[in-house]
Amino acid sequence: MPQAEGTTNYTYEDYASKLAVNRLPQTDALVNQRMKITLDLGTSFDLEFAGRNKLIWKIGDEGGTDWCEVVDVAPKTYFIDMTFTHQPRQSQTFVVNFQTRQVLAVRTIMRDGDVGKEPRAVHEFWPGVLGDQSTPPMGRKPGPTRDLIGLRALYDYGPEQIMEHIYLNSERYVWQGIIGPLRGEGDVDKSTVYKFDDNQYVFAFREFGLPVSTVFFYNWDQMRLTGKFFAIGEDGILANTPAGAIIQKLSMAFYPPNMQPI
Repeated sequence: MPQAEGTTNYTYEDYASKLAVNRLPQTDALVNQRMKITLDLGTSFDLEFAGRNKLIWKIGDEGGTDWCEVVDVAPKTYFIDMTFTHQPRQSQTFVVNFQTRQVLAVRTIMRDGDVGKEPRAVHEFWPGVLGDQSTPPMGRKPGPTRDLIGLRALYDYGPEQIMEHIYLNSERYVWQGIIGPLRGEGDVDKSTVYKFDDNQYVFAFREFGLPVSTVFFYNWDQMRLTGKFFAIGEDGILANTPAGAIIQKLSMAFYPPNMQPI
């Protein structure tokens, strides 16, 4: 049974400060550039990168100036993350390939009120296109995948934080602390995996025990994870925490065709 929120033996603050030691650096490559992203559901984002961490945005009749960051995560591909002053319980992440013009947008929402034994966080995934939507993008369209089911891997965030992931099925994964403040701790949480391109995945999890979620970009060619944790701390304040790790694959389980996990 899923655990009730707040029943863990640790807090978010116990490990949040050690997540970015091995993270790829931010880039200024998009500063002073503008872009338009149109999602398959019809929503359009007009984005102007006014500074390294300053984004002027417009969604329909709504707009503002807020924090953002950009990380170069693969050839011609950027991880773009933004928060909203007027909606502090939401954040928006884009993975954008400037060559193929393929886009995957992930909206993270921390729900209010009683969520029972479900994770407080929810994720909304939407593919989209960069630029003129009347011209189809090239390459692979991002979509849900089962590619990671059965994989065990280590994620080295730095000398004081190493975690293991085991991908159980299309809806859940296991984590356990190998080195660091969560050593010996572990849980099964809800997760979603999208394939962005060859050897490139977007992975997001939603924790049961704490109001914690992630959006991660996996680059198997570089064996690097780049992303963020979006969480509510013990003080009730929303935290958008950068994270990054070096990946080491351990093993892969292969299920018989007639015994596949969900």
